[in-house]
Amino acid sequence: MQQLAGKVVWITGASSGIGEALAYACVRRGCKVILSARRVEELERVKNQTGKPDWVHIVPLDLSQTEAVAELAAAAHQHWGRIDILINNGGISQRETVDKTQLMVDRRIMEVNYFGQIALTKAVLPYMLSQGAGHIAAISSLTGKFGFPLRSAYAASKHALHGFFESLYLELKDQGIGVTLVNPGRIRTHISLHALTGDGKEHQQMDPGQDKGMTAEVCARKILRAIARQKVEVNIGGTEILMIYFKRYVPWLFRWIAGRVEAK
Repeated sequence: MQQLAGKVVWITGASSGIGEALAYACVRRGCKVILSARRVEELERVKNQTGKPDWVHIVPLDLSQTEAVAELAAAAHQHWGRIDILINNGGISQRETVDKTQLMVDRRIMEVNYFGQIALTKAVLPYMLSQGAGHIAAISSLTGKFGFPLRSAYAASKHALHGFFESLYLELKDQGIGVTLVNPGRIRTHISLHALTGDGKEHQQMDPGQDKGMTAEVCARKILRAIARQKVEVNIGGTEILMIYFKRYVPWLFRWIAGRVEAK
């Protein structure tokens, strides 16, 4: 992945989990990074822990506030004069059944996971087009490939990302700008702790499967490898990846396995 050295990489959701791991991995590979999230104090912590704080620029960002994205993108671009790679990693998950999920929760998840990502992509894209080069990665999920109990709004937001970024790839493939859809499975992060319940409160529980999943560090390495290789789509995880193939080729088996998840 030596070709990543010297690139300017913008990572959202960089205050923890996969985003934090990506920040460290990028700096180790000689990248300058722009880190974004809502929690500025956590971004400062990550910046200092990279070991090269001069290579890190912080741009506080709330993905639900899409009206501010264009101005933030302009400021981020001005700092180093270019943005080579955008990794849309920020997002929130869900843990509740459809009948107990208030519509405002569906709207919030869609606003952050879908509209937040595409707003930032639209704000950064003109800079990449003027450069004649760039790469955009969208961190989706395996649930962007199939529905799953307790994650109706989350799965819907990730399905929407696939439609948007697959279309974007086809539009940009001859213009020097790559697009990669990343579908992580069970990654050991705090995503389930911060997942929204039906009334918008945090779940505050670690999923057993999540706790046994792949580390964020390994996931980050695989994401950067996929970007370096210009892969259009990559699935990252363990045996849970098989669910994609069950859904496609043995749908009754997929429905049987997914249906065994207990709804609260």
